[in-house]
Amino acid sequence: MTFATLPDQRSTSEPGALAVTDSRQSLANAELHRRVESVAAQLTEYGVASGDVVALRLINRVEFVVLLFAAWRIGATITLVNPALTTVEVDRQLSDCSARILVTEDGDDTVPGFRSLAVSDLRYDLVAEHEPVDDPDALALLIYTSGTTGVPKGVMLDHANLDAMTEMGRGALQLGPTDRCLLLLPLFHVNGIIVSILCPLLVGASVTIADRFDPRTFFDTVEQVRPTYFSAVPTIYSMLAALPEELSPDASSIRFAVCGAAPAPAELLTRFERRYGFPIIEAYGLSEGTCGSTINPIDGPRKAGTVGVPFPGQELRVIGFDDHELPHGVNGEIVVRGPNVMRGYLGRPAETAATIVDGWLHTGDIGHFDADGYLTIVGRSKEMIIRGGENIYPKEIEDVLTSAPDVLEAAVVGVPDAKWGEIVIAYVQPRPGTIIDPEALEAHCKDNLSSYKRPKRIHSMETLPKNAVGKLDKVALRTIALRAAV
Repeated sequence: MTFATLPDQRSTSEPGALAVTDSRQSLANAELHRRVESVAAQLTEYGVASGDVVALRLINRVEFVVLLFAAWRIGATITLVNPALTTVEVDRQLSDCSARILVTEDGDDTVPGFRSLAVSDLRYDLVAEHEPVDDPDALALLIYTSGTTGVPKGVMLDHANLDAMTEMGRGALQLGPTDRCLLLLPLFHVNGIIVSILCPLLVGASVTIADRFDPRTFFDTVEQVRPTYFSAVPTIYSMLAALPEELSPDASSIRFAVCGAAPAPAELLTRFERRYGFPIIEAYGLSEGTCGSTINPIDGPRKAGTVGVPFPGQELRVIGFDDHELPHGVNGEIVVRGPNVMRGYLGRPAETAATIVDGWLHTGDIGHFDADGYLTIVGRSKEMIIRGGENIYPKEIEDVLTSAPDVLEAAVVGVPDAKWGEIVIAYVQPRPGTIIDPEALEAHCKDNLSSYKRPKRIHSMETLPKNAVGKLDKVALRTIALRAAV
């Protein structure tokens, strides 16, 4: 089975059971199936065919789920577009994947050269003319992630990847038809799609799509919806843990919550569970591995500060520079092998070959296993910054900064932040004979970078520090940034 046929199966087995709901509407299985068939027919009318790419630039909403299954029904691929991206960034993504159509929120700016469809123009009165394309080798998702080069790459995930990952997830999370998932994370990330949409729908459970996260109203939603689990990032758990002590919500419906995207302090996990009465299950993964590779057991020993043990069906190793496996307790690069590993990067065979070697996905993350097989992440060989669960790659920001007329060189580092985990700090060197205008440079960043990628502070230096071989000395810059934050 692929997810192209899941709405059909749910509609046949339990037509009246709830499938997905948000603050505007609720769809039972039969209605979800009917809408998926109609929107699939509409996409066909718009010229979308098997193998084409449909881009979604939407907030979390029921229509997002309908469009996922509608595109898959006709053999098309979905690429997810962060609504916060600038027009320049959106155009780059759509051009790279040759998107056939872009579905947007009402009133959103269209992207020149690409056909757009507003979400309010979706039709639910059409009749499907073809059977679903049930092909495990068909490309299902294109998840764009920036590399250390700063150039976003399309991670190719086929239906076999999704099937393998969701089977692993349903088992590890012990999901069943009585579960109710509360979706908090954005659906332009693979975590939101896999953990909070596909896994629950696969097992006959239901999904409630929350409005924009607000710690002040979160537990009101929990008491109303009565979810059994949700997935979030450390920043969200930090915000909830910081709520006034007198707040005592009824969270008894929640069996567990999943934490991923960035490391969470062990103290936070312990304090959170003690206060609210349900555990936070730490996990680890990446888009290239279709979301998850390790997880702390639901009903087994959970080790705070670790990201758990490998999902059944995946192999993980920690290797040294010579690619040989390292013993327990020794830090090295984490590599992953299994049916969840991506097909590759779209149109980038050289980068694919450098990342997947003999079937092993090289993550670029550094960690070690303990004697019980639990993985601890200690750092990243790449210079990625994680702000509130969002991956930020310095090279992309540096390229924008150096494209400003008065900037000769730029270096971007991340420093710890109590709220966001990390924030972006930039250092720039002016071109000879010029003086950098901070306001103009900030405006330049605003025009070319999403808000979460923009530097919190930009410092101008007469000369950026270099190491012995002439490369930018980011260790020195990070030290300067840390001292300035004290």
